Amino acid sequence: MTVSWNTRVLHTKSPFGIARWTHSEYPRTFVHFEHGGVTGRGEAAPNAFYGENRATVEAALPPLSAHLHDPWDWEALEAALSRTFPHGHPSVKCALEMAALEACALEAGLPVWKLLGLSSKAVPESSYTISIAELPEMERQAREATAQGYRILKVKLGTDRDVPILETLRAAAPQATLRVDANAAWTRSQAKRMLAVLEACGVELLEQPLPAADLEGHAELRRVSPLPLVADESLHDRSTVPALARAFDAVNLKIAKLGGPLQALHTARTARALGMNVMIGCMIESSLGISASVHLAGLADWVDLDGALLLADDPYEGLEWQGGQVTRPTQAGWGVRERA
Repeated sequence: MTVSWNTRVLHTKSPFGIARWTHSEYPRTFVHFEHGGVTGRGEAAPNAFYGENRATVEAALPPLSAHLHDPWDWEALEAALSRTFPHGHPSVKCALEMAALEACALEAGLPVWKLLGLSSKAVPESSYTISIAELPEMERQAREATAQGYRILKVKLGTDRDVPILETLRAAAPQATLRVDANAAWTRSQAKRMLAVLEACGVELLEQPLPAADLEGHAELRRVSPLPLVADESLHDRSTVPALARAFDAVNLKIAKLGGPLQALHTARTARALGMNVMIGCMIESSLGISASVHLAGLADWVDLDGALLLADDPYEGLEWQGGQVTRPTQAGWGVRERA
């Protein structure tokens, strides 16, 4: 039994901009867990908003990976990871949980979704993200995406140009379903002013309009919004879901920030119990990390799993895409392989 890892810097095809920052390089750490003749794999996709980066991942892996023994004892692994670091390092915990789950699935000869007893129904169609850039560039992104068969566009906002951006993209992609993500950049008054624009442009949903801690503001906005509000930055772990249910209509579940696929599964079930809708989302990740979310995606009302599609140098392959429609893997494990 051995645990090893390596870090690679992945690059997006073009700079990826949101309200907080624009990046082109994404360090991702890949974990390999050899046990009983099989190798389970996981990916750590750190995000600075949640206090992680390459250095924190590489520092946390030695003490956390020491707890990866019996891949079948998922509860013990979760408890040990939480004891070591009660808070923080969710992407590292995610990578280790992914590796344990794939080791079990490979031993059983099953895809992970089947090992977990999840639904075989078709994965909802994914959105494709139009990131913040100069307006002609965003328009180009939208036209190119729709020409490639993507029928749902997720538009990043949170600028002083939000109205012309949205109106331009609606004109550029008149048949596309639009979703908007402000990444916590709006004030309460901005958000209220934007509601009419969103409705006029036929936007389907609004993700995280206000700062993460402003649950009161989100609850107030929800009361007047014609669109469902989806929590992303406000969601930290499943214990925060009951408070979010009073301010949002749905939660966006990302395994890299929740601590792994099992943690996302627990969070989805809590959200459902509270009457919330569920989105399965992602970071900028390779197809290894995305595949883990695809295995869970039958649980979702909406899917945003384009992270690997935005990469110029995805080190994994095997997911089958037709536009925004991905096919759930049927091979044992995660169903992806490293590129030769």
